[in-house]
Amino acid sequence: MRHTLVLEYKLRNMRRGALMFVCAVFALILATGSANAENEPTDDESNVIIDVVLPVALAFIMFSLGIGLNVDDFMLVAKEPKVFAIGVVNQMIVLPIMGFAIATGLDLSAELAVGLMILACCPGGVTSNILTKLANGDTALSVSYTAVVSVVTVITLPLIVGFSMDHFMDADAPDIDILGLGMTMFLLTTIPVGLGMAVRHFSAETADKMDKGVSMVATGLFVIIVLAAIATEWDTLMDNIGKLGPAVIILNVLMLAIGYKSAEFLDLDAKRATTVSIESGIQNATVGITIGGLILADPDGGISTLSLPSGVYGVLMYPVIAPFIYWRAMYLED
Repeated sequence: MRHTLVLEYKLRNMRRGALMFVCAVFALILATGSANAENEPTDDESNVIIDVVLPVALAFIMFSLGIGLNVDDFMLVAKEPKVFAIGVVNQMIVLPIMGFAIATGLDLSAELAVGLMILACCPGGVTSNILTKLANGDTALSVSYTAVVSVVTVITLPLIVGFSMDHFMDADAPDIDILGLGMTMFLLTTIPVGLGMAVRHFSAETADKMDKGVSMVATGLFVIIVLAAIATEWDTLMDNIGKLGPAVIILNVLMLAIGYKSAEFLDLDAKRATTVSIESGIQNATVGITIGGLILADPDGGISTLSLPSGVYGVLMYPVIAPFIYWRAMYLED
């Protein structure tokens, strides 16, 4: 009995310590963002949204992803290299190529073309995991993809976006510190994911208790961020909706099809083919919106035009993918 009480006391302390650690880290991120905002040449309230609110919201959303992960979710690369490779190749190579082709083919404006490339470099995030579950796909596989790609994106996104800015914006391209952008992504994505995983590792009970509430808050933040991105750039959206709307829809549909057919070509079963399709076709719009704002701030203090494709995508991807989710859910119904 005494041993049980001591064990419970230690577990409570571990949970309390984990929560305090998480709060401390987010407070540090908030303080760092505030300091950056104060160093800006203007002190508009809207700059606080770009410099502080968006980064902290993204960090929290990534924490919500990490709290559902464990180390085993990163082991797919060793256990089943073929299954892992097809999803990663689609996300890290095919998707940016398709984004580049669509931006060029539809003659998007320079900033919107770069914004589409930012979107094409984003990982799937929690959204792809939820949609995979709804479609009766292989949820464990989806989580594994998300875990690995979210880390690798820290390297690939700054490199591809740097190239895209040079290509599409040419002399108008702002200076971009690729190393600095990579470090910022590491702080806003990888570190929060690691913190969430640490909570689960040291106290699975605490993680389970936090999971639902954290996920609900993360979902609310996602909706707010997407709507804010569209609202602050409404005039730009209306001027470009004829090209931008089709661009994000084509990217979504094309990658869903490529993902599914590539999985079928490698003889993956229906559940895994569904998962590869969703992971290939669904991107984390919050990452795109936040990174767009960090690269190029709006002169009027709103959310950057570079963020607009991700914002539009965050709204349109749901009605676009809904028929596919319904089809796969019915086909794979137990």
